[in-house]
Amino acid sequence: MSDEATAAAPYALDIGRVMAALPHRYPMLLVDRIEALNLDRSITAIKAVTINESFFQGHFPGRPVMPGVLIVEALAQAAGVLAVESLGLAGSGKLVYFMAIEGAKFRKPVEPGCLLKLEVEFVQKRASVCKFAGRALVDGALAAESAFTAMIADPPV
Repeated sequence: MSDEATAAAPYALDIGRVMAALPHRYPMLLVDRIEALNLDRSITAIKAVTINESFFQGHFPGRPVMPGVLIVEALAQAAGVLAVESLGLAGSGKLVYFMAIEGAKFRKPVEPGCLLKLEVEFVQKRASVCKFAGRALVDGALAAESAFTAMIADPPV
């Protein structure tokens, strides 16, 4: 296999590599593993949704549903891993900040026990601003979708 074909092949990341790419930690880390990372193109990540999530205590007792804003945050975190890995920023201290969320739509409730599949692709990639399109799926059914823009920046001093 050629070097180009090897470089383009998707690869997986465990939670340790996810944590190396993102500054988020419990309870805000919403990506458990990366199933497929295609540098400069796309990422497929997994969030295992459990009843132990702190937000289920109040959203909603008796009918727990993952808040839509956290589904979009999970998509953004997957996008953050894609950006950090694609732009070679791992270990640089750079952060990926939301700039805009567009066209967010929620199609199906996400409940405890679900494996939330997060699919994100680059729409546009520049050195400091990237645009993404994301979809969250449960058992192959669309649960949520959104387009969003993020900025790559130094952490606050």
